[in-house]
Amino acid sequence: MTQDINFKNNPLHGLSLKNLLIEMVDHYGFDILYAYLNINCFKTNPSIESSVKFLKKTDWACEKVEAFYMYQYKSLPKVSSTQFDIPPRDRIVPEGQTTGEPAELSLEDAERLSVLRAKKAAEHRSGGDYGQGKRFGTGKPQRSGPKPRPASHTGGGNSNDSNPWGNWEK
Repeated sequence: MTQDINFKNNPLHGLSLKNLLIEMVDHYGFDILYAYLNINCFKTNPSIESSVKFLKKTDWACEKVEAFYMYQYKSLPKVSSTQFDIPPRDRIVPEGQTTGEPAELSLEDAERLSVLRAKKAAEHRSGGDYGQGKRFGTGKPQRSGPKPRPASHTGGGNSNDSNPWGNWEK
């Protein structure tokens, strides 16, 4: 069974990773890419070839760069919740959505965003407003100490202390 899904509206359709990087580096430069994406291949001896090599080996970084390309460089609206977990290259962009002009980014904005992210991460680690929802805050007290041992099975067999499976042997 084949699925007739039209990926042609996706800006990544038919675009190689190398050409994607060339476009973004020509427009933003390696400094801005590192400041916004925080991937070391854009900081330490950056080149298109070494970045492509790293990104092809590292899925999370490649997806981060592709998402940046779609939503910052091509200025597409943010993805819907149904497509959030899908890699950017596999996402379906609706027919009516067209790409826009690249977002104007600066190192100052990147620094401000970095400080904001660090503050949120610190709140998360210290248990700030996080963990109070249905998923994490169950209200149950945390167990301290080891789990209580279940009562031993009294079915027939050998109950030798040196053999923990003695009660289940025939």
